[in-house]
Amino acid sequence: MSGADQLGLPGVGVPTRGALTLGVDEAGRGPILGPMVVAVVVLDSGAARSLTRAGVCDSKAIAGKDAIARRAELAALVRARAPFVALRVVEADEIDARVERGELNLLERECAAALIAQAPGCARIIADGARMFAPLREQFPQLRAYDRGESRHCAVAAASIVAKDERDRRFAAIAARYRAEFGELAGGGYLNAATRAFLDDFRRRYGRLPDEARRTWARNQDA
Repeated sequence: MSGADQLGLPGVGVPTRGALTLGVDEAGRGPILGPMVVAVVVLDSGAARSLTRAGVCDSKAIAGKDAIARRAELAALVRARAPFVALRVVEADEIDARVERGELNLLERECAAALIAQAPGCARIIADGARMFAPLREQFPQLRAYDRGESRHCAVAAASIVAKDERDRRFAAIAARYRAEFGELAGGGYLNAATRAFLDDFRRRYGRLPDEARRTWARNQDA
């Protein structure tokens, strides 16, 4: 899937009951390597309660050696129970182009707005990021934007899980691409010792950064 692709998936769970809530969240804004993923999940009250009981929460709260597998398990559960799931994958080159113009926040809002527009009508829209998503209220009056939006409704936590699971998969593909030449690529693409060692080694061998690296990463942190 290219950076311009969007994927909307109707849920395969039980029929929708009651008013719908749509949650918005992203994963991968901060890494130097790999894509950013924006996701929306629509839940009715029954699905929200069921997923909360199953352990759906902020993806950042799922840690440890089994975190990737646990996120994948929960993402599959979300897809089975939610009437609608959609995501947008933004590759490094698109992120760089928008950061060059000081438009990373705008890009993220554009992604969210396009995904929301695909969704069925919802009584509430809750987005994670008060400053980031508050401007979308002009387009979607039922939207409310909060910091730590995952604590406000399970739909936001579910979007967090779906976005992070997709990014996990994308990063695993990147790691597999370079494993034979550079060894295991650890660190999830964040600028830690393992990622820095890989980037330095790649630049020594090829005189450039890999295609999956964000060349505007330092500016991204202040965007």
